[in-house]
Amino acid sequence: MALFGALEVVKAQADREKFATAFLYLEKLIDKNSVEYKRLMECPSGGCKKVELDEENFALEQVYDAKDRKECFFESHRKYIDVQFILAGEEIIEVSNRNLLAVALAYNEELDFIKYEDKKGISSIVLKAGDVAIFYPQDAHMPCIKAGSGTKVLKAVVKVRV
Repeated sequence: MALFGALEVVKAQADREKFATAFLYLEKLIDKNSVEYKRLMECPSGGCKKVELDEENFALEQVYDAKDRKECFFESHRKYIDVQFILAGEEIIEVSNRNLLAVALAYNEELDFIKYEDKKGISSIVLKAGDVAIFYPQDAHMPCIKAGSGTKVLKAVVKVRV
């Protein structure tokens, strides 16, 4: 099941060897003098940049406005574990075991993506600046949900090969 919380807490709980590349990248990202930090801070609203980290892992650096829940959807992946880190802003992410949801769009191998039908009464977490969540293949998740009055989100999603 998903892990979430402050970066230091999640680092202590997660498999350090499996997530070594992701955590190294996130440590660079929070350093205000790093290339990674500056690149994400300069990303335009609505922008998304793919950054190759090594032969098996990459990051998606994103800037967007969090959305109303009705504009969001559940997704999961088979080839990659999502490590979602909020650099600035906040959002709600709903999470459920994928077996409890009906598939809306079948698995797309090229995109490593399954989309699920909406379901109410699902667990939710609020991620704020400095928080990270790890979503494994069994964790269907609905990111990007507006928390309160909404906010611009600067986020990195590190894709860690299963």
